[in-house]
Amino acid sequence: MSPDHPSCPVPRSLTRRGFLAGLSAGAAGVGLAACSPETRSDLGPEVIPPGDREVGDARPGNETVMFDGEHQAGIATPFQAHLNLVAFTFVEGADRGSARRLMRLWTEDARRLCRGQTPLGDLEPEMADTPANLTVTCGFGARFFDVIGRPEAKPGWLGALPAFSRDQLEEKWGEADVVLQICSNDPVTLSHATRHLIRAGVDYVTVRWFQQGFLNSDGRRPDNVTPRNLFGQKDGTVNPRTEEEFDDIVWIDEGPEWLYGGTALVVRRIAMNLDEWEILDRTSREVVMGRTLESGAPLTGSDEFDAPDFGARDSYGLPVIDPASHVARSTNPVDEPYQKIRRRAFNYDLPPEPGSGQSSNAGLVFICFQKNPLDQFVPIQQRLDEKDRLNQWIVHVGSAVFACPPGVQEGKPGDGRTQGGRDLYWGAALLEE
Repeated sequence: MSPDHPSCPVPRSLTRRGFLAGLSAGAAGVGLAACSPETRSDLGPEVIPPGDREVGDARPGNETVMFDGEHQAGIATPFQAHLNLVAFTFVEGADRGSARRLMRLWTEDARRLCRGQTPLGDLEPEMADTPANLTVTCGFGARFFDVIGRPEAKPGWLGALPAFSRDQLEEKWGEADVVLQICSNDPVTLSHATRHLIRAGVDYVTVRWFQQGFLNSDGRRPDNVTPRNLFGQKDGTVNPRTEEEFDDIVWIDEGPEWLYGGTALVVRRIAMNLDEWEILDRTSREVVMGRTLESGAPLTGSDEFDAPDFGARDSYGLPVIDPASHVARSTNPVDEPYQKIRRRAFNYDLPPEPGSGQSSNAGLVFICFQKNPLDQFVPIQQRLDEKDRLNQWIVHVGSAVFACPPGVQEGKPGDGRTQGGRDLYWGAALLEE
């Protein structure tokens, strides 16, 4: 039995998971069979590619998103209703072997949870049987590569973003070693999956920060319809939608070979001043954005996806779309390469801070994916930082960047690191070399 297998006890300490696995194997007298993927990979609810929903006579909550594939789920996947974004720091003394065991463990457990199956050591199968489009997406921070002793494998763009003049970053929302983006349409399923994965990794990592977010509940907003933020705006209109666009904008195809098919994740925590925003009348809000609130169309168009006409003038000769509006500043000048990102932002709404004088404590867990943040996110944010009418009502308080490895393929012991050229666990190509 390999000590690196996810179902084997952790050698440094006896965890509850390892204890239960040992009891199960001893009582049944099956020995090595307890560590065999054949015994852990029984078929659960039918899984389908990311973006497609299971229909027919499946009861609500049984919808699943395929875990295995060329790319990780939770990136191109249609927005779910609930988000838990959890960042971790490695424990003292962790090394490449620790990271390898953690990734094998998390990959297997995440796969089972996304299928609606019970991971090994979980005593609450009822909590896992309604995945409700559950996805788990993993990313590595800059320090991850120092821990595993492979700093040369770190992509050049991975690390803290350049400083922006309007940022008021709080260290508690800063860079971390590993991140899990966990999303589902059911908050109970999400809570259980998150708690299980935190508990499963306790010998290797500790929680650095935890951010929660939400969108409209399942059924309230059809798949791929642009969600709204708490300012009432459609958030994510200019998103890639075709495979070709994702290839051009999101999936990495140069740099470290282990990252091919993966992507770069940027998370920014953005506080919104709803109290002052709500003082504005509707017309003023639309001028700030450069788009109508109802349809999300640019002020020069009638449909959400109409291209803004920044040269259009009104009867007084003034620009129809304010050059300082959010849409004008977030769109590239015509003489620069066009930059796009895959936005996957979620709202947050917390109790007001006592004594703050504010009746709200809300904002956005802004998540975006791209090939290279320095070429895509940073130029966009620099323009917004320089001049954007929306800056009067928002402030960036958190920032972190992660490298998300490519998708995985289920395999068996003895298959080696890959099967059919695909990793058998997150980051295998990085951790096995």
